Amino acid sequence: MEKIDLRSDTVTHPTEKMRRLMAEAPVGDDVYGDDETVISLERKTAELLGKEAAMFVPSGVFGNQVSVLTHTYRAQEIILGEFSHIIQHEAGSVALISNVQTRTIDDRYGEMDPEKVEKAIRKDEDIHFPHTGLICMETAHSTGNVASLENMKAVHAAAKKYDIPVHLDGARLFNAATYLKVDAKEIAQYADTISLCLSKGLCAPVGSVVAGSKDFIARARKNRKILGGGMRQAGILAAAGLEALEMRNRLQDDHDNALYFGDELDKIPGITVHKDAIKINMIFFTIDKESFDEADFISHLKERNILINGQDGGLFRFVTHYYITRDRIDEVIKIMKDYFGQ
Repeated sequence: MEKIDLRSDTVTHPTEKMRRLMAEAPVGDDVYGDDETVISLERKTAELLGKEAAMFVPSGVFGNQVSVLTHTYRAQEIILGEFSHIIQHEAGSVALISNVQTRTIDDRYGEMDPEKVEKAIRKDEDIHFPHTGLICMETAHSTGNVASLENMKAVHAAAKKYDIPVHLDGARLFNAATYLKVDAKEIAQYADTISLCLSKGLCAPVGSVVAGSKDFIARARKNRKILGGGMRQAGILAAAGLEALEMRNRLQDDHDNALYFGDELDKIPGITVHKDAIKINMIFFTIDKESFDEADFISHLKERNILINGQDGGLFRFVTHYYITRDRIDEVIKIMKDYFGQ
């Protein structure tokens, strides 16, 4: 049986159509700015997000880090969520790369309180204080939550009141737009820059795109080079990215499958699904069974070609994506019922 990989939506691999487009892609040298497939990807992304320009980068972490580096200077402070990807999953790289201090706000439910954000902004010119250089938001959030447009608008307004730029970690921006039933640019309007991942659920093998003003992207290209992110015949990857942009229109299938998966899991005694938290393609649940052995459970599934991660903060997470169909979900449910003696 082919593996059923529930660890993340980063595990998707290129479709046959995507592989064909990659093989046939016209290429140039992107550092010289003459790879026409990369240019097409950047223009298309900028258009979808309502921005002037865009830049292809190797990864989502790279997109966030080159954005922070371009927005700030050393010893500034950035305001962002305590549970955001930049804080939790990027290995402290803002400290190493940008040399900035972080000031975190609670964002457990995918939103920062605009009043707390404004309170955290350094408003006085005092030699003892760092200068607030950037505010970062994230949606869809790494917890699976989606910020409301009203919340993002209020945080953006607080930033603009003090002339502070806003960066959006939009790795799963299209998932957020799908959940909110809005065009992606309606979310992107509340950020000066956005980092959009092409390999989370969209089947591209590599890459993210950073979008913003022409001036910002011009400066970011220099920083991309400094960080070693200048790529040559990157059109082979950009071709996959262009197809990934088209695949955004099928993300509702993943969301619907997550809801179905959550309903079926919740029927198994001893499993409690956080059903209200299923906003996009993530299902979070706990297992409360006597003598439950996590390592044995993970091993049992792996032996049956089902891959999952261990608990994080007491929660298991399953993630649906292009290769998680209803039939595969039913297969997982059957195996889990058998494991728990149902």
